[in-house]
Formats: sequence, structure tokens, C-alpha cells
Amino acid sequence: MIASCRSVWYRSGFETIPPQTGEPLTSHSRIILKRTPSPPSTRDVRLERLAPAHLAAIGELLADADVLRFTRVPEPVPPGFAESWLARYAAGQSDGSCAGFAAVDAEGRFVGLALAPTIDETAREVELGYIVAPAMRGRGLAGELLRLLTAWALDELGAERIVLIINVENVASSRVAARCGYTREGVMRSIHMKGDRRGDAELWSRVPGDPP
Repeated sequence: MIASCRSVWYRSGFETIPPQTGEPLTSHSRIILKRTPSPPSTRDVRLERLAPAHLAAIGELLADADVLRFTRVPEPVPPGFAESWLARYAAGQSDGSCAGFAAVDAEGRFVGLALAPTIDETAREVELGYIVAPAMRGRGLAGELLRLLTAWALDELGAERIVLIINVENVASSRVAARCGYTREGVMRSIHMKGDRRGDAELWSRVPGDPP
């Protein structure tokens, strides 16, 4: 499943705690809100900051036809793109512009990516995206990744508006958004996707107070 923080620091309400690269984000993590705990996962999946250890798994994702079809990953994928992508999210962790997580299961296997490609800290608006590894699709993981990301954005970033930008042909991802409490606002026609490609994409949103 594919859909298309000054520092990204977890906000506890009492103090600001910096996350460490590779540190898991789960309901049992020591980095949680003291006033509003992160919701428990229905599966034993955790999110951890993207790190060099995830490069091989990211490289495999970049070779997947659906990833190339439904995301903004350039085609053809340029040499070194995985490394530059990782560097972008590492920089975003420092300047607050974006955030990236790897999703791993109880056995430590990579199962996908959970991303915040754009964070506007001033406006308190966040764009989210998720990619499930090909071998793990069809197991409900996309919804779990989006629920974890949504809780993180609302509770720990204090987001006032979260958006998803989903290719109109990606029906499965639209279903995930609806199940996770997002509202379809409409279709953005002929938006720039990548390179010289334009296309139609659905805009989905969620704000605090929306039903889960």
C-alpha cells in the first residue's frame, strides 16, 4: 500500500525530548506524551527513525513498480537516490521540515516506510505518506502505519491539519485513508507529480476532533 520537526522533537507538555536516530516510536517507547500517550498498536509493529541501516530495504522499495507508479520517486531512479533521500530526512529531523520512519515488525523485519514529507511548523500542518513493502501487502499494515503516523502528528507535533495526497488510481490507498478517519476534500487536477508528469490526485485531510 502506498500513499504518496525547528527540530522534530517530541512534545511532552512538560519538556522537549529529542528523539535518537533509529529509536523506535511505539506506545511503549520512553519518548511519548506525558499528557496524551500514543495509542497502542493492534500489531507488533514499531516506527523508528530512518537510518543508514535501512538503505538496502529502501533500495528494494525503489525498484517496485507500484512505488514508481503512485509516488513522487523520480523515474528512472537516479543513482544514489536512496542515499540522498535518507539525507533529506536526516536534515529534516534537524530543521523541522520533514520526518521519516522505517516500520519494523516484532522480529525486526522491515515492513515499510511511514513519512511526513512536509511539515509546516508555523502553520502546524503536516503531509503524511506510507509505503508497505511488497511482500507485506494485503495484511492491513497500511492502515496501521497511517494510524501510528496520525497519532504522532496530532499528539506529538500538535498538528492542526494533516493531509494525504493520493493518486486517483490508487483506490486501495483511498480506502485506507477513509478507514483511518480522513475526509476526502476533492480532486486536485493536473498537479505536478515528478519530472514532466502531471496527473490527478485526491486530497484527504484530518483535523483534531475528527472521529477516528
